[in-house]
Amino acid sequence: MTVTHSRHTLSVLVENKPGVLARVASLFSRRGFNIDSLAVGPTEHAEVSRMTIVVNVEGLPLEQVTKQLNKLVHVIKIVELDASSSVQRELVLIKVRADLAMRSHVLETVQLFRAKVVDVATDAVTIEATGTADKLEALIRVLEPFGIKELVQSGMVAIGRGARSITGPASSLRSVDRSA
Repeated sequence: MTVTHSRHTLSVLVENKPGVLARVASLFSRRGFNIDSLAVGPTEHAEVSRMTIVVNVEGLPLEQVTKQLNKLVHVIKIVELDASSSVQRELVLIKVRADLAMRSHVLETVQLFRAKVVDVATDAVTIEATGTADKLEALIRVLEPFGIKELVQSGMVAIGRGARSITGPASSLRSVDRSA
């Protein structure tokens, strides 16, 4: 049994039907795999949704996960997205304490991280930032001393680099073997 690094980003095309997300999440749960991040949304085809799943398979081969996914009726295609051959981003909204005395410091931090203020109140600002998980973790660490009142973070979304597409006839991304 070959074990690779523990975190993998899978892009999974599924039929856009009720219950598909529940079936996929249930499969991971039943098999004891930890989902670190899950984002689901529409694609350029109305009948197809795309799931971006970051899964922790420490101690287990990735093939075990993909074989189980392949057994699901509504799964169309699975592609592993390597960080070097894909663009991967997350979104975070952070509400930070920012009274008049601290507001300029918070705004400077926002500019440093190329984030933006999306809401202002008398004692707080809400910041929107997109980027890699590392960038967002760094922003959160820098904002913590100001006092984070609330935080919400999306799951990762990812797309392959270059002109080819997961929905195209010959994807340049490493396709997971569906015949196993």
